[in-house]
Amino acid sequence: MPTRRATLTRTGGSGATNAPPDPPLTEAQVSGGSPVARLIQAHPWVMDLAVAAVILLIGLVGSMFVWQAADGAQALGLYPRDEDVATPITATWLLGAAAGAALLLLRRAAPITVTVLLTGVAVLSLLVAGVLGALGACVACALYSVAAVHRTLTTWVVLGVVLTALTLALWRWQDLGLIEVISWFSAGTGTSWEPTRYLEQPLFSPGRRMGSVLLLLALGLLGVAVGSAARARRLHAQDLVERYRALARERDQSAALARAAERAHIAREMHDVVAHSLSVMVALADGADAAFERAPAGSRDAVRQVARTGRSALADMQRVLGALGPGADHEDHGVAPTEVDLSTVVHRFGTAGMPVTATGLDTTLPDDTSVRLAVTRILGEALTNVLRHAPGAASVEVAVRRTPDTVEVEVVDSGGTRTGDGPGTGRGLVGMRERAALLGGYVEAEPRAGGGWRVRAVLPSSPVWSQERSQERSQEGHGR
Repeated sequence: MPTRRATLTRTGGSGATNAPPDPPLTEAQVSGGSPVARLIQAHPWVMDLAVAAVILLIGLVGSMFVWQAADGAQALGLYPRDEDVATPITATWLLGAAAGAALLLLRRAAPITVTVLLTGVAVLSLLVAGVLGALGACVACALYSVAAVHRTLTTWVVLGVVLTALTLALWRWQDLGLIEVISWFSAGTGTSWEPTRYLEQPLFSPGRRMGSVLLLLALGLLGVAVGSAARARRLHAQDLVERYRALARERDQSAALARAAERAHIAREMHDVVAHSLSVMVALADGADAAFERAPAGSRDAVRQVARTGRSALADMQRVLGALGPGADHEDHGVAPTEVDLSTVVHRFGTAGMPVTATGLDTTLPDDTSVRLAVTRILGEALTNVLRHAPGAASVEVAVRRTPDTVEVEVVDSGGTRTGDGPGTGRGLVGMRERAALLGGYVEAEPRAGGGWRVRAVLPSSPVWSQERSQERSQEGHGR
């Protein structure tokens, strides 16, 4: 059987697949087989017509033998001498073959119904002329269709009912079976012999009846066995197709999740680079404009700081875009900022007019780039939130602490005295929590009882890609 592997395409950093999707796998492709088998599977009516033709051929050829057998039986005195026996027996034989071939054309649509009808026709043939003829083969073909479609229990129940009905009919009414046809075929030819008496019909013979019953049983079991094997192959092919489709769905879902993760990563990086830098630049520009008349030198310094901040943001933007390009290593999502010196980050916000006091800025950060990036981004996001949503805050305290296992960043503000930029979208807090969770840490962001906000992030010194610490504390913050 030819095999077909489901190729799971890998996704690059942009979330696009590197290979076109595979065409759907079908049962015909899984089943394979010879050209004739594929033709039959594609056009089942071809097999139906072939089976009907074979049944008609068996009926036609068998009718010549049964005619001779009926003449032989009459010559042996098993039928009345002056009665035309061969004609009704042969006609019943041919009509049974024709009816059986016609019913077999419908066996795929209603296999059980066709089996019942064929059984009825066979019983009628035995009752009228005492012959079963080609109807035994027809019943076997119908049982094949039942076994190929229905469950095993249903198949055996139908087989039992059919065999019981036909066995009783054979035992009661059959006169000319296969053994009789073979035995009496040539009895009417050769030297003339006059029987001493003529019978109304052949005498009952348990041996001959048992031969017909065993032949019928063999045909029925053969049909069920072949049909069950066909059903097993079909179910196996369906299972393989379903597995393939499940793999395809899993592949598509994985690709969709990868694209969603990439979009979230891009949004987080762009937010950190653009929102932070622009907030500082806007504050510096406003301060420079306000102090332009009374303190030109201070305004000039503020403008220079705007330029430095813009250049730094532009460099960070180029690094983000470079990391997302086709030639980048997408396994490492960490894009190091141009400035990882915490003193520089805090000084930038101080220049923008924020009354910030900091401790622990000279703390040695871990060598791991992802941890250093997370500390820088979280600190920048927390101070940006103060700048945007708590303008005029009397005090902003920054503390960076290092323990043997963790790095802690804490930003506490006293609350703004002027109206901020609105409630915000909450993306900043979500981004901080995501960064911490990816490293196995967590972020607390909550309002203080006396006013203001407190943001505290705890990150492991060495990233632990587990959920133990990230599940330790997960609190939904209000959008700031």
